[in-house]
Amino acid sequence: MFTRRSDLPLDKDALSRFLPWLIAFMVFLAVLAMAGMLVLDATAQRWDKGVSGTLTVQIVPAGTRDKDDERLQKVLLILGETPEVYRFETLSDAKLMTLLEPWLGAAAGSEDLPLPRLIDVELKPGAKLDVDKLSQRMEARVSGVTIDDHSVWLDRLVSLIRSVEGLASAVLVLIGLATVGTVVFTTRTGLAIHRNAIEVLHFIGAQDSYVASQFASRALTLGLKGGVIGLALAVPALWGIGVMSRKMEAGLLPDITLGPVHWVALGVLPLLVAFIAMVTARMTVMKTLSRML
Repeated sequence: MFTRRSDLPLDKDALSRFLPWLIAFMVFLAVLAMAGMLVLDATAQRWDKGVSGTLTVQIVPAGTRDKDDERLQKVLLILGETPEVYRFETLSDAKLMTLLEPWLGAAAGSEDLPLPRLIDVELKPGAKLDVDKLSQRMEARVSGVTIDDHSVWLDRLVSLIRSVEGLASAVLVLIGLATVGTVVFTTRTGLAIHRNAIEVLHFIGAQDSYVASQFASRALTLGLKGGVIGLALAVPALWGIGVMSRKMEAGLLPDITLGPVHWVALGVLPLLVAFIAMVTARMTVMKTLSRML
């Protein structure tokens, strides 16, 4: 498809000089959008695996320590009688302090802070537990007990993440369309500039495919150049975002570290954009020449 010989001075076109920078800008945006999609997808999968099928039972303190322990034992007995429950564990005060410290700071260690009793409950795989009935059973025997069903907020969170991923996908599609439009405009301008030279090539026997191959080869080169520039600009930006996220307090933001597979996927983007530019240029030349000549 490509030829080393070039009978058209495409390197001297003014618009071709701006094409790599336009592509670089589009690749930069595409890398950021795709990186966001990959991070959100990994976060959703990690939370789904870690939280799905779990409950948290909270017992609000309502009296002395001994009375609260008695209420705790009643709740544990109910959980032990529930066939859908696989395991349960009462969180210690020290662990509660650790969980509250990122949010309350030094106040989390205050002895005057009333701490509820929390029970981490894990359901059997595939078990369908009626949380409302379990809550009614507990309320009938122990007052001040609430059950946090993680599946409710997890489903909402995953739906939100999927919506944001859909928006990022739409951004990638728009970037792709903008790339195609830019290459089409540049290619048609080049055809108009070199119209006389193309007519001479046809007069001496050159086929449309020969002319198209030169434009396609040039578009591939410029696409690769712009893609590499865009990726080189995006990598420091992603690194900076990762550094700033790690400086945030633990638990405020999910882990946004990209794995090797993610970096490979991002590295393919410049190649994909260059391929799109090549195919677009060839199709544009073939279609335009069929009308010009």
